[in-house]
Amino acid sequence: MESGESGARIEAIRRFNRSFTRTIGVLRGGLLHTPYSLTEARVLFEVANREEATASDLSRELGLDPGYLSRTLSGLERGGLICRDTSEADGRRRVLSLTADGVEVFELLDTRSREEIAELLDGLSQEEQRRLLGAMKSIEGLLGKGLKFSGPFFVRSHEPGDMGWVVQRHGELYLREYGWDERFEALVAHIVADFIDGYDPSGERCWIAEMEGERVGCVFCVRESKTVAKLRLLLVEPEARGLGLGGHLVDECIQFARSHGYQRLTLWTNSVLDAARHIYESRGFRLVDQEVHESFGRELVGQNWELEL
Repeated sequence: MESGESGARIEAIRRFNRSFTRTIGVLRGGLLHTPYSLTEARVLFEVANREEATASDLSRELGLDPGYLSRTLSGLERGGLICRDTSEADGRRRVLSLTADGVEVFELLDTRSREEIAELLDGLSQEEQRRLLGAMKSIEGLLGKGLKFSGPFFVRSHEPGDMGWVVQRHGELYLREYGWDERFEALVAHIVADFIDGYDPSGERCWIAEMEGERVGCVFCVRESKTVAKLRLLLVEPEARGLGLGGHLVDECIQFARSHGYQRLTLWTNSVLDAARHIYESRGFRLVDQEVHESFGRELVGQNWELEL
């Protein structure tokens, strides 16, 4: 419950926010009389002013939801303004850069922004400008330490090269952590090949998670029937565990299945995969049956889980 004094302070800050956003023109449909939003302009600015910008860096430092940023980056890519390439310094990293058109748009936005701020300052005396800058520095210092950042990971749709990584990392990690032999890697390769050969973006999706430009996780949602989808190949790299990434990937899959009209989401796993099973249970999946089987050089208990959507 807000006290009278607290409520007055909240209203004062909200009033300042409304006034300031109107003053700098961010409420207009296009920023600085261009077709680009404030978020798009900020992303272009960050990419232009970093040596090696990655999507996960932007998500974390700008406090942007990974899904929202992914859609923003995809739009800028379709518009020919940015591209993603492998880092020359580290082949595992995917870095963002501006295209020639992107540089042109950024320079236009940057010039117009400088001109608009210069015009705003021209209306103030030297003393008023000093007071304004001092007040802005105080606000930045007081609030900067309390910024709410997004998660340390960034999630996107699959791109060329991702499927090879999915197969390789499943093979390596499951051998190291569970002793499963190359037959498991072969199974993953078949699943991935089937996904690519029959890929239907209207009802199927793969999510790849990145941290600092490196792949650290994945999950797939594939069609079983018109009403049933299947969650497959959930994987989180050891260094990315404990951050909520596995749950986030499963949530993406559930939300996608639900929004695309599926009535049920199913998955097959094994009882030894404790962390994954905990995620499924916490999201409402229920165990429908299980059986002992010998696969990948081990005796395992396979389990089928379902979630009604």
